[in-house]
Amino acid sequence: MSVIKSGMVAPLVFELALCLAIAVLIARARKGQKLPTIRKVAGLDALDEAIGRATEMGATVHYSPGIGDIANPQTLASFAIMGYVAKTCAKYDTRLIQTNRNNVVYSVAEEVIKQAYADAGKSDAFNADDVRFLSEDQFGYASACVGIMHREKVRANILIGAFWAESLIFAEVGAQIGSIQIAGTANTHQIPFFIAACDYALLGEEIYAASAYLTREPVLVGCLIAQDWGKMVGVALVIVGAVMATMKNNSLKDLLLK
Repeated sequence: MSVIKSGMVAPLVFELALCLAIAVLIARARKGQKLPTIRKVAGLDALDEAIGRATEMGATVHYSPGIGDIANPQTLASFAIMGYVAKTCAKYDTRLIQTNRNNVVYSVAEEVIKQAYADAGKSDAFNADDVRFLSEDQFGYASACVGIMHREKVRANILIGAFWAESLIFAEVGAQIGSIQIAGTANTHQIPFFIAACDYALLGEEIYAASAYLTREPVLVGCLIAQDWGKMVGVALVIVGAVMATMKNNSLKDLLLK
């Protein structure tokens, strides 16, 4: 019996090369050596601007991680951005209201924000009542958020996570009340609504890169760069394979199936 299943040699080589690239990039980052530049993401750079504007106006920042559950990768990616937003709000003594649809997400979000305030040295400023569970119902949650935006003088509206039909409700109301809005989701069918109604929009995978972009933590940066390299190689293989298949050249196919 073969040690490696037929057709899995190429994926094995690719995975090993990717792991090696991650290890090398993490080591270089920890040593402070030069790494490829991460391109600017306007929506992430604007977080400080949005929070600063709310601070100057004596207003409130609203943060929604979407309506996905705790198993949704977009929700997990949102926690990293939420921690950064909470820490910045704590630093500037700006009120942050964070809303939730899912009770498990609510519990985790409360701990993330509480820790962010502690990291900023403002543990006493944390108000558990501003981390809110609103409703399990999709549009019940949306309606409650709209009420908060109107009542609580929200002037910075940050919507990052998994959104569905409620996305335009949030974004349109935020625009009507004059909030600076930063939104992001990997649900491609909702991105056009955020682009149309928000000041800044994070597109697809930009929300997953946010933790590395904001913290510049060596492990996260190394992983991000290596994964991008892997995607480039994958796209190149798809293009080469399509060309060779069109030309009826099976040499690449035979190599990948070994």
